[in-house]
Amino acid sequence: MDAIRFERNKLLLLDQRFLPTEVIYLEYSDWRTAANAIKDMVVRGAPAIGAVAAFAIAMAADELKNADATAFFSGMTMAAAGLKSARPTAVNLAWAVERMLKVAKSQVGSSPAQIAGILLMEAKQIAQEDREINKKIGDFGAELIPDNARVLTHCNAGALATVGYGTALGVIRSAVAAGKQVSVYADETRPYLQGSRLTAWELSRENISVTIIADNMAGFLMKQKKIDLVIVGADRIAANGDAANKIGTYSLAVLAAAHQLPFYVAAPFSTFDLTLETGEEIPIEERCETELTHFYGKRIAPEGVGCYNPSFDVTPANYLTAIITEAGVIYCPTRDKLQSFFKEAGYDRR
Repeated sequence: MDAIRFERNKLLLLDQRFLPTEVIYLEYSDWRTAANAIKDMVVRGAPAIGAVAAFAIAMAADELKNADATAFFSGMTMAAAGLKSARPTAVNLAWAVERMLKVAKSQVGSSPAQIAGILLMEAKQIAQEDREINKKIGDFGAELIPDNARVLTHCNAGALATVGYGTALGVIRSAVAAGKQVSVYADETRPYLQGSRLTAWELSRENISVTIIADNMAGFLMKQKKIDLVIVGADRIAANGDAANKIGTYSLAVLAAAHQLPFYVAAPFSTFDLTLETGEEIPIEERCETELTHFYGKRIAPEGVGCYNPSFDVTPANYLTAIITEAGVIYCPTRDKLQSFFKEAGYDRR
């Protein structure tokens, strides 16, 4: 099931706030409402919101196609700023916006209508590339998954978090497709429950064995030797390999190290931010306190209590066994290894 569709010049998004009980697609025809969809987590997951931002830029261009060149680029700049501010941690969003703006600026001299058409094709290209990239990540990562593996994952880094197939779950899908027996423990992932609502839903639909656990159970399962490895996605990776992902990931990495278990991050090149030296520079989004104080609209915490709700944490690179990308696996990532790897791949995000 596609989380993102673009049909008849409208963006259709699977509303992930109501899964798994309701399957609802919402329709968007302008960049402002698409930005709100990102902010309100109708769509979530770093690659997915990058793709949505690309389509939103294309829609902004379409709105401005009858403007003169000055008004066109002024409007595009405003749309870009609005989209970038929707969610600050996942760098794929800014990456997609900047890629779209670069294409627009390369067409100076063309009419706004012509540029709008070119940008829509570019957004579709970004979406198609994401599917292909995820399958490559899956193929490289599947080689790291032993037969009969019991895998722990956190949050949702599957088809719902991308244009299709997934990163961390893509690795699991590819391992299963290769004939390996794989069972998955899915952390529920408080407070938004992406693991129990989304990851479990995705895997169960494909008949991949999945068991939901509360976030605070992982260490006990590791001690019981019920987990063989951990694999997660990422929302931004710094130049030294520090990786930001859904809050709770850092705890799992520390636990995995204490129990001598492999800890893998699966992420595309677009998730790397080589302009940041370390994870200390990654902006961490803080979300509304009602995600903690309420559950499906019902208050579950006392009135007046304080709340702290960071949506992400950063796992230092020394806790990562490897980062799985579309160009291969980076073992024990360091700044020098990443620079060498990206140079060989012809990739530069600076």
